[in-house]
Amino acid sequence: MVNDNETANRNSSDSPFTDRAESTEINLTDRPYNIYRCQDCKNTVLSLHECGGGMTCHGEKMEEVRDVEMNVNPPDLRDVLLNVFGIPKVGLDICLCVIDEGPLSPDEVAEKLGYDGSTIRRYLNQLTEVGILTKMQLNREDGGFVNVYRSIDIDEMQRESLAGFYMWAGEAATLIEEANLTKEDYLDASSEGSMNEVFWESFQKRSGRGDTE
Repeated sequence: MVNDNETANRNSSDSPFTDRAESTEINLTDRPYNIYRCQDCKNTVLSLHECGGGMTCHGEKMEEVRDVEMNVNPPDLRDVLLNVFGIPKVGLDICLCVIDEGPLSPDEVAEKLGYDGSTIRRYLNQLTEVGILTKMQLNREDGGFVNVYRSIDIDEMQRESLAGFYMWAGEAATLIEEANLTKEDYLDASSEGSMNEVFWESFQKRSGRGDTE
């Protein structure tokens, strides 16, 4: 049986995921998405599909963003699943197994993947809470019942996973906006404290967040 620690210590060559890349410049003209920005209210919109005539805001056509000066660290699938949904690679293995061969009981998943039962049950419950899998009970021939898991409809999974990501992205965008406003407040006001001290104190008050450490 393989537990979580053993999974984390597996040789990286056994993983389909590559190491995270360094920050890089992304050519937006080559990406399968579009970013639009309103010139009046600074509203920014992400679209995964070409919108023909583009996007509008306040009845006016938004500008398509073609160049961003700030470089970013492009995420891989591991980053997205872990940071957005809290699902590490072992959870993805379990999810894909159920999607491919479900409905399956926890014992059946453990037998197919080789992970220990507690790990299987923990991530099956997490995947159910996220909304990717559903749980149902099947009656045993010898009495009692067993919990089995299956995936939700693929189209529904696509809709819900994208909606969940956009919700996460909205929360992240809100934090960035709050941080920018906090920096503006500091620069506009005379303060005896350092920017580092004032920034985090003001940011926590403005965002309602607790300790950031």
